[in-house]
Amino acid sequence: MTVPVQVEHHSSVLEITINHPPVNAISTAVGTALHDAFAMLRDDAGLVCGIVTGKGEKYFSAGWDLKEAAASFDGMDAPETMGQTPGGFAGYTEMWDLCKPVIAAVNGHAIGGGFEVALAADLIIAVDRAEFWLPEMERGFLPDAGAVQRLQKKIPQNVALEMMYTGRRMSAKEARHWGLVHKVVAPEDLMVEARMIADRIAKGAPLALQALKETMYGTAELAVGEAFQAMKRGSCQFPIYERMLDSEDFREGPRAFVEKRAPVWKGR
Repeated sequence: MTVPVQVEHHSSVLEITINHPPVNAISTAVGTALHDAFAMLRDDAGLVCGIVTGKGEKYFSAGWDLKEAAASFDGMDAPETMGQTPGGFAGYTEMWDLCKPVIAAVNGHAIGGGFEVALAADLIIAVDRAEFWLPEMERGFLPDAGAVQRLQKKIPQNVALEMMYTGRRMSAKEARHWGLVHKVVAPEDLMVEARMIADRIAKGAPLALQALKETMYGTAELAVGEAFQAMKRGSCQFPIYERMLDSEDFREGPRAFVEKRAPVWKGR
């Protein structure tokens, strides 16, 4: 029996691979397995960073498993909730308490919900043959598992609207032009690059990494002055950031610098 999601530990980095041939569609089983994997990343104190990718050479993920959906809709009061998990579609698109960095290593086409899986990551690296597109208008619904909410924050609004209205394909090269994709690489270099970035990230203090994600996203819609206020003692809206300020690691960094040694992080 095929395991729908493969999980591998590489030191403090968790690699999560969607393994649902032939197109890595997100079925209920895949979404549940993805949620379990991302919950492991969230809850395991020994894990600092995650990488999500797809099995095979052609598809990162073709998105929502429409064959499963079409066979299950009859009699459902809210069919749009089919396949949802406590972390939203694909297990983590609404996992708001996942404050550890995630890299999407896009090994092939990212379509519909598969594109939205990549959008939920903090960094996207893609192979040069990858394409991104949102065909939901042709299916009678919206890309509302992350594209409506996130895409216009990552690329110009008119480009995001055009992609969603028309369903046209965006190449990895164009995605890099708009800043959606961090780096475009040859297929054989994808995981090498993703692991290299993850390893660099993992050298940071664990609480500081989580606090960065918490505060970056938490202040994104605030004016600069409001963002400063939201991070001040007494009115701080970010519990991980406050834990970081009171942590042993907050003191360890400067000490290690003065003593000319590598810091020893404790995550507290």
